[in-house]
Amino acid sequence: MSALRKAQFEHDEQLPPPVSETSQQLARSEWLYNAAEELARGGSVVFKRHLHPQQGVTAYQFALAVDEYANNLLADCGVDAPALGYLLIAGMAGSRVKSEALELLGRSDHPLGKLGEIAERLLQPLADDALIAQAEDNEL
Repeated sequence: MSALRKAQFEHDEQLPPPVSETSQQLARSEWLYNAAEELARGGSVVFKRHLHPQQGVTAYQFALAVDEYANNLLADCGVDAPALGYLLIAGMAGSRVKSEALELLGRSDHPLGKLGEIAERLLQPLADDALIAQAEDNEL
């Protein structure tokens, strides 16, 4: 094989360069994860941009979204075990109820579980404004 054909072959077989996230995408992903974690731990995520009203997701709004998700699962018979019943009984008895909550919410590949998925779904539309608000705060 001639040197030119060899070089052409190597060029043709090259893979495109790996796709790397921009710093903006990384900042957005990091903000979403941290904000979802805050909601999953029972907190609220609020921020305010300069000359804009306060935005965010409160713990109450997140609890309503989780409640809506669980109710939809129950209405669609998406839960095989009586997880809600066990959850309520265990809660009233003062015991730990994590296994029942996991049964009710279902499996998730998100690092924060199903709560993380629900939280990120609520937070996605706010991420860009939150990053702008952070940048505005850093300028002050």
